[in-house]
Amino acid sequence: MNLELTDKRALVTGSTKGIGFAIARALSAEGARVIVNGRSDTSVRDALGQIRAAHPDAKLEHFAGDLASAAAAAELVRRWPEVDILVNNLGIFEPRPFEEISDEQWRRFFDVNVLSGVRLSRAYLPGMKRRNWGRVVFISSESGIQIPPEMIHYGMTKTAQLAVSRGMAETCAGTGVTVNAVLPGPTRSAGVEEFVGKLSGGRSFAEFERTFFATARPSSLLKRFATPEEVANLVVYVCSPLSSATNGAALRVDGGVVRACF
Repeated sequence: MNLELTDKRALVTGSTKGIGFAIARALSAEGARVIVNGRSDTSVRDALGQIRAAHPDAKLEHFAGDLASAAAAAELVRRWPEVDILVNNLGIFEPRPFEEISDEQWRRFFDVNVLSGVRLSRAYLPGMKRRNWGRVVFISSESGIQIPPEMIHYGMTKTAQLAVSRGMAETCAGTGVTVNAVLPGPTRSAGVEEFVGKLSGGRSFAEFERTFFATARPSSLLKRFATPEEVANLVVYVCSPLSSATNGAALRVDGGVVRACF
C-alpha cells in the first residue's frame, strides 16, 4: 500500500530508541523527510546510522536537544518553521509509590510528557491550518485509561494527552488537519527491558513476561509485549493522507488490555 508520504516533513520527538525510533524508521521507509530527535548528539547520530543501514535512501534531518525545555523547542522551530507531521512521542515513565512522588516529580512528568507536545503543537498547528493539511499524533498509553497504581503520575500525563489531542482536533474541524492519540499497551521498548531487568529478580524476560500478563495485565488478549514496530505501523497510517477520516480519536494498539466494547 502506498501511504502517500513521500517528501512529507515529519518531526518525531524522542525518536532515538523504542517506539519513537520505530516510527521514525517506518516514516523514512515510506519516503517522508524525518527529523530525528534525542537528548544527545551521540544518541541521535546512532539512530540516524541505524535507519540509514536499513534504508540507504532515507531522507533524514536531526536535532539534539531536550524538547521538554522551552529553549530547545524554540531552537527546533527556528530551524524548521514548518512540518507536515508532528508525532509527540517524547515521554518518561518510572514506577514509584504515590506517597513518594514529590511536587518536583509531578512537574517533571507533566513538562516532559504533556507540555513538550503542547508547546510544539502550538508552534506548528497554525501553519498546518494555513496549508489545509497536517497530522498531529500524541503517543499516549492504555495507562491513560487504566491508571497504573504504581505509576499514577505517569497515568495522569497520558490522560492529559487524550484531553489535549481531542481539544485540538475540535479546533481543526472542517480542515485537512487531523489530531489523534495512539494508545500503546505494554511494549517491549529499550526502557521497558530496563524496567523488567530491575523487577525480574534474575528471571528471564520470557518468564517475567508470562507472569506479568498473568497477574499485572490479565485482560491482555495478546498475552505478550507488543513490539515497537507493531505500534509504529498504526502511527504511520494515522500520519498518512489515507487516514483523512480519522480525527479526534483515541486509537488503541494495546493488545486488548483495555476491556471496552466501544
